[in-house]
Amino acid sequence: MGIKSFQGRRAAPVKIESAPIMVEDYMTSSLITFKRDQYVAEVMEALLKNKISGAPVVNDRYELVGIISDADCMKQISESRYFNMPIGDMKIENYMSTDVAVIHKNLSIFDCAQLFYNNSYRRFPVVENGKLIGMISRKDILCAALKLRAQNWHC
Repeated sequence: MGIKSFQGRRAAPVKIESAPIMVEDYMTSSLITFKRDQYVAEVMEALLKNKISGAPVVNDRYELVGIISDADCMKQISESRYFNMPIGDMKIENYMSTDVAVIHKNLSIFDCAQLFYNNSYRRFPVVENGKLIGMISRKDILCAALKLRAQNWHC
């Protein structure tokens, strides 16, 4: 008399594909960009219309030359009052940040999260061969984490 199994026949194990975990998989590649000779008022309008807090500034070759943010716009608004100038009449190049930290598309979202944690940045431009190819924000990392929460997070 042998032992009977009531479990039935077991299904073959299914190989679970590992979820994407690179910046490239979660970055935004359809970007709103500005040129350095545009006016701050144009930035304000675009930020409000698109519900974003900042955007890259590029040259004609789509190379990153800076970032303009809502905080940069606040500086212009503040100076307008002090110097009695119309709000938004200054060019972006006078207010944009030019010392911009960039990242590579092959950085893991975990390493990117660490960069966000260690710095006060809200977004990182993603650059490849000198050209802007995307942006990743804190919000993008949060979305990635939620998508991966059921996965094994070991690489």
